[in-house]
Amino acid sequence: MWSQLTGRVSAIQKMKMGDPEEAAEHGRRLILHNFLSFQECKELEFIHKSNCTVGYRPHVFSTTLSHLIATNSAHLIMPFVPIRGEGRGILWVQYELFVEFTGLISWSRGSSIGWHSDDNRPYLKQRDFARWTFSLQDGDPATIVPSGGDVVIYTADSHNIHSVDEITDGERLTLALWFSRDATYDEDAKLITLLSKNFLHDNAPELCLPFPASSNMYWFSPDQASSDQQLGFDICWARLHVLGYDQLFHQDKSYCSNISELLMEPLRLTRGDELFEHEFINILHALQVVQFYCWKAPDFKSAKVEETTTVVVLSQSQRERFVCLKSLFAKDVCLVDSVFSNVTFVGSAQHSFNWVDFRIAIAKWEDYVRKLHRELVKVLSVAERRCLERLHLCRTLPKTS
Repeated sequence: MWSQLTGRVSAIQKMKMGDPEEAAEHGRRLILHNFLSFQECKELEFIHKSNCTVGYRPHVFSTTLSHLIATNSAHLIMPFVPIRGEGRGILWVQYELFVEFTGLISWSRGSSIGWHSDDNRPYLKQRDFARWTFSLQDGDPATIVPSGGDVVIYTADSHNIHSVDEITDGERLTLALWFSRDATYDEDAKLITLLSKNFLHDNAPELCLPFPASSNMYWFSPDQASSDQQLGFDICWARLHVLGYDQLFHQDKSYCSNISELLMEPLRLTRGDELFEHEFINILHALQVVQFYCWKAPDFKSAKVEETTTVVVLSQSQRERFVCLKSLFAKDVCLVDSVFSNVTFVGSAQHSFNWVDFRIAIAKWEDYVRKLHRELVKVLSVAERRCLERLHLCRTLPKTS
């Protein structure tokens, strides 16, 4: 499952990194342009914008594979599978190489990171290679200005000290992969263990509806060290807001002051004066469908709608209900607009929105989820066996010097 490669890898196997010690001695790094297709980038963008949590630095957001599993969105791991395999194939080293970490990380306005190497903590010394985009302290090239789909590969040690300049506008999304020769850090084994607990049985539902994590994981604060919900905003609500959507919860929840409770509650979406009479199971469900619509809307124009699309005009009391909750989800709407301005999909359908296409998006999103779920179940048992076999071999054979 995790090590499958596509034709792109065989075409670039000659561009190998070699042994880490030799690569480090020469400060080796590799840049490949257009490695990921436009559609692959858009799919990863959809996954991140509909699932991310607050990240490890101010104004940074992240989506990890373990988080997708924990929020009942494990099927969204599938688009990462060939990319991870290709990343390992590019390195083409003469020993077993393990993916240690996989994550989508976005940098919004105001985010940056100073000079550092990716093994700069005792618990990171197992890292051999990484993929990222940045400025480099020494060597050539010194500065990398990436385009969508580009990949940068480098040794994760002091020979490749790098930084990320401050983001002044928009949102910069990267897929970060770190590799290690140490099997004890193999991400595959950990993920397969998590997946096996939930998916290796016949009665697992094909339509997996997302389940939000703890509310503090979605709370953005200007002071990242603080979880004070008197400042900042909920990023699930915020990503819907910048796309023009509001949420209407059941009447008995209109004056609820518990965000954790509200994140789990059913809701309907509104735009302007209109209320869409379709109930979503929770805010993460609504967000995934909305982001899917942004990604796929151009494909819906010729589709037919069999189900009636019901849209009603908002009443005054309904307006008052979601305005009341707005202050709970966002303490500073101007901050929302500042952080997430200009971060919508390029060519998204927000300028030509209609509820008929949105109704189609709901059905297409469900088809997409079922398809990925079937793929996941199909390969999981095979992946589990292969992963265990690989770990057994690595632990019984001596390491090459």
